[in-house]
Amino acid sequence: MNIALIGYGKMGRLIESRALERGHRVVAVVEPGIMDRAAGGTGAAKAGATPSGARIHRTIGEAENLGDADGAIEFTRPDTAVENIKALAERKIPVVVGTTGWYDRLDEVKAAVEGAGSSLLWASNFSLGVNLFYRIAAFAAALADPFPEYDVAGWEAHHNKKADSPSGTAKTLVERVLAQMSRKNKPVWEKLDRPPAPDELHYPSLRIGSLPGVHTLLFDSPADTITITHTARSREGFASGALVAAEWLLGCPGPGKPAGTARHGVFTMDDVLECFV
Repeated sequence: MNIALIGYGKMGRLIESRALERGHRVVAVVEPGIMDRAAGGTGAAKAGATPSGARIHRTIGEAENLGDADGAIEFTRPDTAVENIKALAERKIPVVVGTTGWYDRLDEVKAAVEGAGSSLLWASNFSLGVNLFYRIAAFAAALADPFPEYDVAGWEAHHNKKADSPSGTAKTLVERVLAQMSRKNKPVWEKLDRPPAPDELHYPSLRIGSLPGVHTLLFDSPADTITITHTARSREGFASGALVAAEWLLGCPGPGKPAGTARHGVFTMDDVLECFV
């Protein structure tokens, strides 16, 4: 399939590399910042080229090769993601979005995508391991709910360049845990200078160094503690999962197979996983 990359930071470059390994083509790249950084450079950087040969453009509107893309993969920032999704929807280009921190505008985005007859697949985390972790955590929460001696809380940690806090992954995790519990119904993300209320689930954040991501859920009783943790070793899982999602969205079930008919509507990684579990 032909892919447009919206965002060419660490994730965008990794997705490009993995896409080429899976037999796909990158036909357009949109990244305003890299053009500014390359202004004083030489060779490929100055010319705005990428290892795949795709040109780098400042905006979606300037990307003349965007029409050659079967779909797009978007990893940018919360303050640009919504307008990027809308611009792609107007062009009827299916998009997989890995940016987090914009979900307060999800209803607006869904209306724009569905109104344009386009496609969106969004997820707080595209890692297969994280999506399995969500299901494991939800099942554990349901098992623990009848036993009030087991209090529930957790924490997450990411690199110190992450733009949002708490992480989208943490929000999804806590949302799914609360959906399975009758005695917990309110997340608390900030620090607590008081004891938590019985119905509160405390889930603070830590930003440090270069951590790709750690998410922990604790079930604690006076007698013992049950700990469930997902630790990302690198961004590889996010990149691979985003490509699997794009292949699913575009009707392409695996590497080396041509894109089929794109699905229309708004989807999440849960829809993708239903093909496997």
